Amino acid sequence: MSYNRSFSTGEPFSHQFHVDDAAMEEPLAGRFFEKIHFISLHREIVIVCIGTDRSTGDAYGPLTGTMLSENNPGSFFVYGTLQQPVHALNLQATLDDVFDNYRHPFLIAIDASMGKSYNVGKITLASGPVRPGSAVKKTLPDIGNMHMTGTVNVGGMMEYYVLQNTRLNLVMKMAERTSNAILRADRRLNHPTSPTPTRRSHIIRPSAHEMSAPAKE
Repeated sequence: MSYNRSFSTGEPFSHQFHVDDAAMEEPLAGRFFEKIHFISLHREIVIVCIGTDRSTGDAYGPLTGTMLSENNPGSFFVYGTLQQPVHALNLQATLDDVFDNYRHPFLIAIDASMGKSYNVGKITLASGPVRPGSAVKKTLPDIGNMHMTGTVNVGGMMEYYVLQNTRLNLVMKMAERTSNAILRADRRLNHPTSPTPTRRSHIIRPSAHEMSAPAKE
């Protein structure tokens, strides 16, 4: 089933953080918390991490989703992991599933992006939907009331080749920074006076649910 959906968040905003800034997780967590803490009181927050582990650059989304899922966030529902990725072939079905299972969800899309060389390594938190696949000229549904993108490489030519040859170290670091920041915000939503925990090891282990379910391609 398809829905006529309008993704909006009021006043537009955009904040950027560089992965090489060792202190960037706290300000990113603060901005993330600022944008969703009132919304979380009356809407379910669903994070959709888009991408595939078949391409190094495009693995930013499912890596982030896996790191989030490993830590069982209390305030968010997560779609898109290494075991069960959300990609071009199942994005519409995933959206249908979200709107079938959550009454009035607030969607946060997380996806890799490509851009100018000076933007590589930047994580952007912004209002409105993301357009998955636009860097590689795919036409897919817009998704997200809010989005986070990680610029993993330079765009403009030979995008498929460039994504395939993106350094895994950069993508892993960006996924770790992103998931750490979101988990900090989650901790504040659930235990506002407790110290912020450090995310568990980034070794990727599928959950029991994922191990029992067939992977989607």
